[in-house]
Amino acid sequence: MTSQSPTSSSDSLSLAQLEQTQDFIRRHIGPSEAQTEAMLTDIGADSIDALIDEIVPSDIRLADLPAIGDSKTEVQALADLKAIANLNKVNTSYIGLGYYPTLTPNVILRNVLENPGWYTAYTPYQPEIAQGRLESLLNYQQMCIDLTGLPLASASLLDEGTAAAEAMALAKRVSKNKKSNLFFISEDVFPQTIDLVKQRADMFGFDVVIAPANEAPEHDIFGALIQYPSATGQVSDISELIEKIHSNKGIVAVAADIMSLVLLKAPGDLGADAVIGSSQRFGVPMGYGGPHAAFFTTSDKYKRSLPGRIIGVSKDTRGNPALRMAMQTREQHIRREKANSNICTAQVLLANMAAFYAVYHGPKGLKTIASRIHRFADILCLGTATKGLVSIHANYFDTLTFNVAALENNSKEEIVERALISGVNLRSDVDGQISVSLDETTTRSDVATLFTILLGTNHGLDVSELDEKIIACGHSSIPASLIRDTAILTHPVFNSYHSETEMLRYIKRLENKDLALNHSMISLGSCTMKLNATAQMIPVSWPEFANMHPFAPQDQVVGYKQMIDELADWLVELTGYDKVSMQPNSGAQGEYAGLIAIHKYHESRGDSHRNICLIPASAHGTNPASAMMVGMKVVVVACTKDGNVDMEDLTAKAEELRDNLSCIMITYPSTHGVYETTISEICNIIHDNGGQVYLDGANMNAQVGITSPGFIGADVSHLNLHKTFAIPHGGGGPGMGPIGVKSHLAPFLPDHSLVNIIEENQGNGAVSAAPYGSAGILPITYLYIALLGKEGVTAATKYAITNANYLVSKLSQHYPILYTDPNGRVAHECIVDLRPIKEASGVTEMDIAKRLIDYGFHSPTMSFPVAGTLMIEPTESESKVELDRFIEAMVCIRDEVRKVESGEWTLDNNPLHHAPHTLADITDANWDRAYSIADAVFPVPGVRTNKFWPTVNRIDDVYGDRNLVCSCPPIDTYID
Repeated sequence: MTSQSPTSSSDSLSLAQLEQTQDFIRRHIGPSEAQTEAMLTDIGADSIDALIDEIVPSDIRLADLPAIGDSKTEVQALADLKAIANLNKVNTSYIGLGYYPTLTPNVILRNVLENPGWYTAYTPYQPEIAQGRLESLLNYQQMCIDLTGLPLASASLLDEGTAAAEAMALAKRVSKNKKSNLFFISEDVFPQTIDLVKQRADMFGFDVVIAPANEAPEHDIFGALIQYPSATGQVSDISELIEKIHSNKGIVAVAADIMSLVLLKAPGDLGADAVIGSSQRFGVPMGYGGPHAAFFTTSDKYKRSLPGRIIGVSKDTRGNPALRMAMQTREQHIRREKANSNICTAQVLLANMAAFYAVYHGPKGLKTIASRIHRFADILCLGTATKGLVSIHANYFDTLTFNVAALENNSKEEIVERALISGVNLRSDVDGQISVSLDETTTRSDVATLFTILLGTNHGLDVSELDEKIIACGHSSIPASLIRDTAILTHPVFNSYHSETEMLRYIKRLENKDLALNHSMISLGSCTMKLNATAQMIPVSWPEFANMHPFAPQDQVVGYKQMIDELADWLVELTGYDKVSMQPNSGAQGEYAGLIAIHKYHESRGDSHRNICLIPASAHGTNPASAMMVGMKVVVVACTKDGNVDMEDLTAKAEELRDNLSCIMITYPSTHGVYETTISEICNIIHDNGGQVYLDGANMNAQVGITSPGFIGADVSHLNLHKTFAIPHGGGGPGMGPIGVKSHLAPFLPDHSLVNIIEENQGNGAVSAAPYGSAGILPITYLYIALLGKEGVTAATKYAITNANYLVSKLSQHYPILYTDPNGRVAHECIVDLRPIKEASGVTEMDIAKRLIDYGFHSPTMSFPVAGTLMIEPTESESKVELDRFIEAMVCIRDEVRKVESGEWTLDNNPLHHAPHTLADITDANWDRAYSIADAVFPVPGVRTNKFWPTVNRIDDVYGDRNLVCSCPPIDTYID
């Protein structure tokens, strides 16, 4: 961690000192040795360790460094992980079931997936500096609207299974069959989706029936889920079925394959109320299950019930079109236990990739790709049929299913064995059947190989001859009534950027509109926007990780299994728990999975009546929403004026409710940014009254290496790998939220219907569609820990705390700090109280947040957890230089506020009120502000050298909600 002074001769340095040029710890930790000493002087601490001793309660301090090994160099860590990756065997996959090999256009791979300008951005809560990704997400919504035939789309959900579960919840909310508690699932829905929906239904208290789709009208249901095409590949006209379900007041959700919708009639045109699915095959690698963006579309009348985020078109103060997240009050961090769902993590980066894929190929290119896939399926179907192997469905898009149980001299086992010898995976989990799902990577040679696998070596079939026969006879395996007859992707954005030059420039143009970590620090409290090191990102694109199907045979994923097991062992050590589940693919899903484990634990002990969840008033907004999702009743525990849990109120409520107490959900350090000294006592009180302790892992960046949830006394936590453990936020996703549990909760961790994760969990329901969630990004966290080692992860925590206290030492001279411990210290984040400023001047927290943009910074977390405040978390990765730039900005803004307070500037004519300032402002011939153009856009000299120009002025939120538009506006609105 120490920096070395330059010397004239390397002879005076030891080998260990010379090797520090490869030391990742000092690359990750922002402040140098000299900067650290200067910061400690301002803080008033003799050393970092002395500061930590002041701040962290002694009774929860760990005696030793975590046993996770020593720090590795980047070269060594990458080489070691590459050796593990090489243990994987990447077969050609025809398994299907919602996961398909795809071709990511290199212009998108290099300039989006591998570009920190896209993957390090935060959720677009400050839309003026997120217009690029918002435009791309609007493209995504338009793409989904066009393909599904419904007018309202969200900006992505976590995966297809989650989207299906959300569709069931929507159906229950909006169905007019209020007396029904029964949800119908077609038996030919993807098995992993059925598993996830059943789990969600169980938690909601819904009944479920799984049967052939045509039996749905025979049941008194509030809703139904149908797959189109089905899991076995059948394409059928479901319009009459939907009409019958509607006549019984049921709501119909259709799970659709996005590539098939290029050729097939849109489900919305067939009567569907909601359409869900995965956009993975639009250029996103399989990644052993994720991350992938799920789509969700529905009717405009259900807009208040649509889960997730919606990007809408509004206008800025100049009346120009501007994009924002619409109806943000639907978000669970505001609505809490009244939230529609707990989707706190979308899959923005992957939605953007899918949208760019559609933009790059356009409607003609997509039709060519889809038609080619379908043509190969026709060739395969005709060829096998001529040899007596007939598909069970005459109508299909890309998937053929064969009954092979009755084949003579060609058993299922022999077919599977030939496939494996040829490096091919088929779907074979259904007795007596084999399915083959083709994709855009399929070639003529691949089809010829499939003939040999399915029929043996002497089949005598020729792909070109079969193709000519299909053309000659005009064969069509898609019914005429289901062939799409409506245009798709007619908006100019999908018809303008088909050369790589134009596409590259379009991507860059959008990137330039966004502020990400490659421009400046993003000091969002509770969101931990730390360094996402380049070395950690590299393996995500390795084919051994990127091209693996989540249901590949276990002997082909040895490398994945080794990496996941090692990572789980490290996380067990760092959390103090006994077991970790990697399945939850967001923090919200982690909360959900952890609370399910608590619920099932109580149920196993005959205590199913325990359904009360205590939640402090300071808790994360996701906590009450998660509790509601597992059928718990939320009881709020008060906080003291110091921001800590009110121990008297907690004790009284725990004792009063002890007979029905299920758990407490608490964040540590608290959301108010302090280490509460009573945390162990809180755990004991809950345990003494029969409850379990859920410790929210959002603030683990202040725990790793110096304490742990398990050591403190908690029973379960989720870990935000996209916070503490360096997975980038991706503009609002991806994320991962694995959970750690004590041994008594381990039997209740999630399993998977197609891949048994842990023997003792066999049969447990799933919380994500893939067995290990978004496994494709786990190499990032694996390398984060391997590169830092036991000393590095501990140093990261200590520096996160040091940097936060340095900010407090400087900012407290100008702003009140809302909560500190008795020593005047904070944990890894602090809350600046702007309410006195607002009362004295009329300047709002929104004004200050927007003015920070003019200084080149993303605002800290605004009005959470306390209205009228900014919560700041600098992380360990930011140097003193960057912290001082931020401090300078905040101090200058305070001086600007004083000018409003003094009357030098009026409340409606000052740089805070008009912020952020754009090029349109400074080129306006009618500039009539009370301050100069220079003060508007170059408020401090440093801004001139690294100016970020927002492309829109402040956006009108109210207008955007009152005039909801979530599809692409006419192209002329984009023209300056």
